Amino acid sequence: MLQKYSFELWKKRVADWLQVARTGGRWILMFAAGVALAAFAFATLLAEFHRMLGLPAWLGWLSLQFLPWPARVAIFGGAGFAVIAYAALRLARIVLHPLLPVGQSIASVAAQRQRLGRGPRVVAIGGGTGLATLLRGLKAHSSNITAIVTVADDGGSSGRLRRDLGVMPPGDFRNCITALADDETLLTQLFRYRFGDDTLDGHSFGNLFITALADITGSFERGLQEASRVLAIRGRVVPSTLQTVTLCAEVRDGDSAPLKRVLGEASIPGSRGRIERVYLEPDAPAAYPGALQAILAAELIVAGPGSLYTSILPNLLLRELADAVRNSTALKVQVCNMATQQGETDGFSVADHVRALESHTGDVLFATVLANENQHGELLPNMSWVAIGEPVAGCRTVAADLCDVEYPWRHDSAKLAEILIGMLGEVRTAG
Repeated sequence: MLQKYSFELWKKRVADWLQVARTGGRWILMFAAGVALAAFAFATLLAEFHRMLGLPAWLGWLSLQFLPWPARVAIFGGAGFAVIAYAALRLARIVLHPLLPVGQSIASVAAQRQRLGRGPRVVAIGGGTGLATLLRGLKAHSSNITAIVTVADDGGSSGRLRRDLGVMPPGDFRNCITALADDETLLTQLFRYRFGDDTLDGHSFGNLFITALADITGSFERGLQEASRVLAIRGRVVPSTLQTVTLCAEVRDGDSAPLKRVLGEASIPGSRGRIERVYLEPDAPAAYPGALQAILAAELIVAGPGSLYTSILPNLLLRELADAVRNSTALKVQVCNMATQQGETDGFSVADHVRALESHTGDVLFATVLANENQHGELLPNMSWVAIGEPVAGCRTVAADLCDVEYPWRHDSAKLAEILIGMLGEVRTAG
């Protein structure tokens, strides 16, 4: 058993190094050329010393002069390259070992990063735990990921920091950064750590850290970049806008009841009524340029999963951002929630989710909607499965098993990402 494990381990390591060699072939050839030139210079110097100084003949035996020259080249060249490769590997281990994830070799990390670096350009739009769930699965397929996150959050720790310090709400950004982290290390767990209510008022360490970085670096976006660098994330996390916005809703409590106006993202789900419309104040905030650039360069754009009215739509209410999605040639997919959300989507079907987004953006931005077909688990109280129902004109519905076995009302990160990447692969093949 141990021998088999050792053989498989070494087999994997050899495969990793071969992958690194294939990708960095030109640099390896350049390195070999440099070694060959240095060896030629050294051999010329020794020959000149031998001629000028009249060194003893027995030194010729050390240079294997009695062998044909191809044999001498092969022996000395092979030995030289072996020594150089071994020394370079040991030096790399000394330098890189403190930076490597526990239990991983240099070759495996390098091979993985090269594979992920060739992955598709993906943009994920949303907020809350749904976006983090998606990102956690996508990072196994690509490092070319851009998460575009809503800045309308005004509840909990994020809301208090926003009101007290005037910063962008950091909570959703913290969730996305930790979801994209290279591995689940102690540092990642530290970012999620939440202080008790009797110490720092329930703030999470990650929220305070991002807020402090924003103050030190002079901007929220720079603070995000530094926090992302600390956790070595696969991709990047950007805000949909850098302007302070308030999410508002028009809610109707009964068919004949008048509309009432609800202010604040945190207040909308508890407003006890049917949401007719959500909108931003101010009315037309400018979209973050980095978000627009990522959308226009993307191969796959995903909206959701997450709270329809309070996580996904606040991003798409930005006209510039919605226009960028509309004009993009990428595969555009709306991921529908597994179950209804009390106070937002009670009784909603897949078609209702699509129509709600369409009514706010003016047309069907996402030509494909991905829905869950595995509806056999036990849900929490006040939840019901989102029925697939009838299709929506201009929108293709794809049904698949997206269910998390332990928490049926949540998406399984790996399943969701594999299906989305598979759909992109089909489009590439057909194209």
